[in-house]
Amino acid sequence: MNPTPYERVKLARDSARPTGLDYIRKVFKGFIEMHGDRRYADDPAIVGGIAWLGEQPVTVIAIEKGHMAKDRAYRNFGAPHPEGYRKALRLMKQAEKFGRPVICFVDTSGAYCGIGAEERGEGQAIAENLVEMSTLCVPVISVLIGEGGSGGALALAVADRVWMLENSVYSVISPEGCASILWKDSAKAETAAASLKLTAEDAKSLGVIERILSENDIGKKEFYDRIRSLLAEELKELSADTDLLSKRYGRFRRIGITADIKEQL
Repeated sequence: MNPTPYERVKLARDSARPTGLDYIRKVFKGFIEMHGDRRYADDPAIVGGIAWLGEQPVTVIAIEKGHMAKDRAYRNFGAPHPEGYRKALRLMKQAEKFGRPVICFVDTSGAYCGIGAEERGEGQAIAENLVEMSTLCVPVISVLIGEGGSGGALALAVADRVWMLENSVYSVISPEGCASILWKDSAKAETAAASLKLTAEDAKSLGVIERILSENDIGKKEFYDRIRSLLAEELKELSADTDLLSKRYGRFRRIGITADIKEQL
């Protein structure tokens, strides 16, 4: 029996689930981490740098939650500050300069909404990522590996291909937040989750993602080998495409177009 939408949310939040650094260490080789946004600080909630995918040099960026309590606190529970998004953008622009594809792993309940983050331009940092990613002249693949919450997730997911693990979720708001707004009762999160269409199956049917990745062997060597093979295959296809930007633009313009709207177009 398939899990309910809210059960999927709980699975996506499981602290034992592989995090961004697990994918970086087990899918890629020779990872060299880069730090800082060159403006304010380094944000440990976003990890990024250069690595090898087989024989292909790539820039890899991941939102990192951590596993144990101390590490999760250090990573701010995967809620990036604006400097994290600026660091990610710096690395993406560097990748464009040197012709490296970009691979992002997304796992966040949302960007950090503290006063300091707002004072340092959280919303602007996210908006700049959305704009700049839409025009990057190198292939971009984003994989949702856990939670994909709001603009904090989208800021690393304006990509040519977006994939989701089968027990990951992707939503404009958390079920608890949605329930608190609509019913003034976070206890109705399960009802909200069913209405938000946040599962991988929902995202695939709506055209938000291209691929759902099975979790049958998650965490095992075979799992990471499969991810590596799929990424290499996809990058080979994207690298041969001479019309990346217009197709990326068209991909996002098509999202949300219903059958009725298509008839009018």
